[in-house]
Order: sequence, then structure tokens, then C-alpha cells
Amino acid sequence: MKNQMFAVALALTLGAGYTLSAFAQAKPDALVKMRQSAMTLQGKYFGPLGLMNAGKLPYNADVVARNAGFLDSLSQMPWDGFTEDTKGEKSRALPEIYSNPAGFKTAQDNFRGAVTKLVGAAKSGEGPAKAAIVEVLNNCNGCHKQFRSQ
Repeated sequence: MKNQMFAVALALTLGAGYTLSAFAQAKPDALVKMRQSAMTLQGKYFGPLGLMNAGKLPYNADVVARNAGFLDSLSQMPWDGFTEDTKGEKSRALPEIYSNPAGFKTAQDNFRGAVTKLVGAAKSGEGPAKAAIVEVLNNCNGCHKQFRSQ
């Protein structure tokens, strides 16, 4: 039994190391595409929430909860694609991402925190969910204003 557990642990460790090594060798243009894809999916799953908040779609608690869960995962994905070697790639990322990494990290953390609040608020009813939707939107816009060209 111990040998089987050791074998599984070793396989997981080697697999994780290989994955991290492969990611570290990703080309800058591939990193940009990956982070843009994650952001596009965030927009897909946040869009209906924004429309519900604006009264353009009827409020649907099931959709809010589902999309909040998707956003929780997606909101963790794009950040490691903002490496120094992607600075010259075609994207809407502003140089401030690289010249102000602490500010960019704070914006990421604020966004992640707002999404986490949305996940919890989605279970609490329409009022709390809509307030959390506004907070996510404000964090999206705040980061875009400072770190993304329009």
C-alpha cells in the first residue's frame, strides 16, 4: 500500500513538474492568446450577470450561481500569462502592467476578491447578488482603465 501511494505521489510530482516546465517554455504569443482567451470567457459568463443587474434580463438565481462559479475559476487563469517577455506582443495590455507590477497585482487581487464575494452572494438572494455584480464590474473597469488600452 505504501509503495502504491509513493508511486502515485511520484507520478503526480513528475507530472506537475513537466507541466510547469512546459508552461514556462510557452512562447510569448501563446501566453497572450491564453490570457486573452480567459478574459474572453470571463466576459461571456459575466455578460448575462451585467444584463440582469441592468434589468435587461430577468434575474435568474441559477444562472447567477452557475456563472459566478465559472468566473471563480476563470478569474484565476489569465495572470500568469502577463510575463515580461509578452510586453512586445500585440495586445491591449499597457506598459503599466510591467512598470507597476504591485499595482497590477493589487488590481488582480481586488478582482478575485470581488468574484469570491459574488460566489457567496449568489446564494443570498437578488439584492446581495446584484450588489456583488456591481463590485465585480467596478473592479473589471478599474483594472481596464489603468492597465488596458481601450
